[in-house]
Amino acid sequence: MKIALMDSGIGLLAAAAAVRRLRPDADLVLSSDPGSMPWGPRTPEDITALALDVARAAAAHRPDALIVACNTASVHALPALRAELEPALPVIGTVPAIKPAAAGGGSVAIWATPATTGSPYQRELIGDFGGSAEVTEVPCPGLADALEHGDEAGIDRAVAAAAALTPPDVRAVVLGCTHYELVATRIREAVQRPGRPRLALHGSAGAVAAQALRRIGADPAPTAEPSGTLTVLRAGRPATLPEAALTYAEGRMLAAAAPVL
Repeated sequence: MKIALMDSGIGLLAAAAAVRRLRPDADLVLSSDPGSMPWGPRTPEDITALALDVARAAAAHRPDALIVACNTASVHALPALRAELEPALPVIGTVPAIKPAAAGGGSVAIWATPATTGSPYQRELIGDFGGSAEVTEVPCPGLADALEHGDEAGIDRAVAAAAALTPPDVRAVVLGCTHYELVATRIREAVQRPGRPRLALHGSAGAVAAQALRRIGADPAPTAEPSGTLTVLRAGRPATLPEAALTYAEGRMLAAAAPVL
């Protein structure tokens, strides 16, 4: 079994780690193009062209499924990716976990890139799945870029700024960019208010990993022999995990669990 994941940069680490936990025997292909990021401020046409290049590089390794582990690419490029690659290669997009976060009502915040915050796409999701919850959109300028480069001071500044915009009575936070899941614990610590119930964080990595297995008719097997390999592609060329990836638990787990081909 081989599962490919694509993103502009290392935002795919959380979903790749989720796949590895569900199927330690699955070969993984991680395809990105960090030289072109950030994708958010680009036009939809540019994003689609870049996403197609990254996806084609992954598809050349003949995976059984492709996870688009990027919210921006899923918004703008998913139809084009599916039109080119399916049905031969199932393509699984990433959608912010607004529905489960809003299910309990109350105050919910969506942390997302400035380009996604307030976008028609996100507003439509809130309208469709927000239910009775009071949803606040929180822009997080600079956070994805700081995470991509392992910039600890930049991460701290961006998280603190977003936390200051988050309502004090918030019950749940939706992590609306795949990069943000890499620092979920730090986000919780920044937003959690003393005396309030434990903050719920809603990412999408686990859901997209499970959906990829469903699409290819495979069951989770977390106790399988950890025999899966790891192939890293950057701008279509063989590479190793960048140093910044190893500053996160997900990157270290992937690097330790399998040889890089």
